[in-house]
Amino acid sequence: MYTGESYSRKVRPGSVGKDAVEAMINARSIAVVGASNRAGSVGLAAFKNLLRAGYKGVLYPVHPRDASIQGVKAYPSIEAIPDPVDLAVLIIGAKQVPGIVASAAGRGVQGCLVISAGFKEIGGEGAALEDRVKAIVRETGIRVIGPNCLGIINTHPDIRMNASFARIMPRTGNIAFISQSGALCTSVLDYAAGRNIGFSKFISFGNKADISEIDFLRYLRDDPDTQLILMYLEDISDGHAFMEIGKEITYHAGKPILVVKSGRSTEGARAAASHTGSLAGSDATYDAIFHQSGIQRVEGIHELFHYAEAFSKQPLPRGNRVAIITNAGGPGIMATDAAVRHGLTLASLSEATRSALQGDLPPTASLGNPVDVIGDATHERYEAAIRSVLQDDGVDGAIVILTPQAMTDIRETAEILPRAAADVDKPILASFMGLVDVSEGVEYLQSHGIPNYVFPEAAARALAAMVRFGERLATRDQRREIIRLPCERDQVARLIERKLGDGEEAYMPEAEAYEVFSAYGLPVPRHRLLREPSEIDAALAEVGLPAVMKIVSPDIIHKSDAGGVRVNLTTPEAVRAAYDEIIANARRYKTDARIDGVFMVEMAGKGVEVILGATRDPAFGPLCMFGLGGVFVEVMKDVTFRLAPMWALSAENMVRQIKSYRILEGVRGNPPSDVAAIKACIMKLSQLAADHPGIRELDINPLIVYPEGGGCVAADGRILLARPNRPGA
Repeated sequence: MYTGESYSRKVRPGSVGKDAVEAMINARSIAVVGASNRAGSVGLAAFKNLLRAGYKGVLYPVHPRDASIQGVKAYPSIEAIPDPVDLAVLIIGAKQVPGIVASAAGRGVQGCLVISAGFKEIGGEGAALEDRVKAIVRETGIRVIGPNCLGIINTHPDIRMNASFARIMPRTGNIAFISQSGALCTSVLDYAAGRNIGFSKFISFGNKADISEIDFLRYLRDDPDTQLILMYLEDISDGHAFMEIGKEITYHAGKPILVVKSGRSTEGARAAASHTGSLAGSDATYDAIFHQSGIQRVEGIHELFHYAEAFSKQPLPRGNRVAIITNAGGPGIMATDAAVRHGLTLASLSEATRSALQGDLPPTASLGNPVDVIGDATHERYEAAIRSVLQDDGVDGAIVILTPQAMTDIRETAEILPRAAADVDKPILASFMGLVDVSEGVEYLQSHGIPNYVFPEAAARALAAMVRFGERLATRDQRREIIRLPCERDQVARLIERKLGDGEEAYMPEAEAYEVFSAYGLPVPRHRLLREPSEIDAALAEVGLPAVMKIVSPDIIHKSDAGGVRVNLTTPEAVRAAYDEIIANARRYKTDARIDGVFMVEMAGKGVEVILGATRDPAFGPLCMFGLGGVFVEVMKDVTFRLAPMWALSAENMVRQIKSYRILEGVRGNPPSDVAAIKACIMKLSQLAADHPGIRELDINPLIVYPEGGGCVAADGRILLARPNRPGA
């Protein structure tokens, strides 16, 4: 039995870290603990899979009684195996797993693949068993995949390892698939087989008691057989580590990563005291992680493999200019609409291209883009159009649409596309529309590296995804480092600690929030807190007119609801009257409210109202928000998020990716806004949020942005503080 230190001294050098993961995925010897001759058992299915796949290494079935499994000599225990073992596959009862993992560690096995279920997914005793496995991993250094997983598959010709209980051994390809769900994997394998899609590695990692998606990504970064990574995730182990390896893979190794992340609903978002907190559900955090990693998130498995076929079989486009060739006007329009909607541009064909098309196509054909070769087009007409269009320097990629008609040579037309693709380094995606009539042509396309989509909209989306990745690669040489800006960090730390006092949380109203903002260089207007009417004259001299006045109370967060705001005060008399009204309204709104005074602020000039915010994700830390501001921010929800601290490029993308960015560019005669000032404020906010874990929620709403060169000003702000060790803080 496992006793802790007794096995830790026996671990082989190199069994910890990426080397152990690599040794498991490329195992040269496998012990299958739980291999069985019993019909219908998982132990039999998994062992047969290794045999049928043509595993190139050495297999050691482990069974306490049987002398052989499927004709292969069996051993009563791992300790009885006379030779080194890279991987132990465990298909046994959950209660036996900790002991076997400990035995494997003592035996010097590199790692265990625990297919067995019955761990934290069932709670109670299962969770306790998983904790025991984790303890063994910590003590001995052995690595563990799982538990509760389908297994792993390596299709490399020198390995041919199907260490899973899946029904299918996939064909060899350049795609790696990583999934947290084992049940999903079996469906994916079946779907991929039907679409002629191959894999380099196929990994189900289950509960990730030890090895996580981050470990597998580190391995796949350097795997020469993998050019594209697909993932299904339910959660991420470490957001910042995930971002770092994601950036290495996408920006430096140039390998696209496509992710399906389950759990998009906002039902799990906690109640919040700020706009930022209410909008920042866990899904917003994941979107931020993916954006900052250069990873593309897709809506579901169907879309995942639509994109995967394009990425894995075609070159990346150099730009977003697409040409569409079709034999039917309606589908051409559908493809055009989808292309524009997803960020593609219809290529303008050159005069030389149009002249060539005019010579090859009938007078009734359309020589614009889409190029309509007309319904009676033969494969010769298609070939002439495709070649002319692809040779145009103004075309970055093409979508070829075919509707099955009596005059159409479907198979012959299919044969054209791979020939044309061989002559140019541009992506070609096909939409041979339908299922039955076009099946022979579709099969030819798929077997010759041309992705086909039943409807042209899907082809346009896939091409747009390729363009987005190409655009990200184009920025790979841009400066990506966290730059510290001048600030008064210690001063803010003291302000926060004083405000929290002996409590667990505290509300920092605008008057105090402005101190924090100023310490980090965020622009604030002239201001003064009035605790009694006798201070008004001094405030008028300090702040000036026109002015805004607001109630200051830890018990009144939404000041407008309480009648606690007065704006555009242009005379001293108006200021005095506003002071009395605001105090009276606040007492009527909440009779027991603690009132600290009235905040008098220089009234900001008119500009575009945006919102900046920060909140703290329980798992991943500080999260910053930017969007269109004002009172309707929670209705419009036109916001973007990024984890802090962030690069300057991330701040720029936050601004550009809101739907209403055109407002900042200037519309209806309005001048462009000072976007550079916004980005500077985002960077300062990012540093503030990262520096001070006591800030749980923060809003600057609105941040008023003036025309280009005019800067911006925080017209309102508030901060909610919480002890960093407080749950949810």
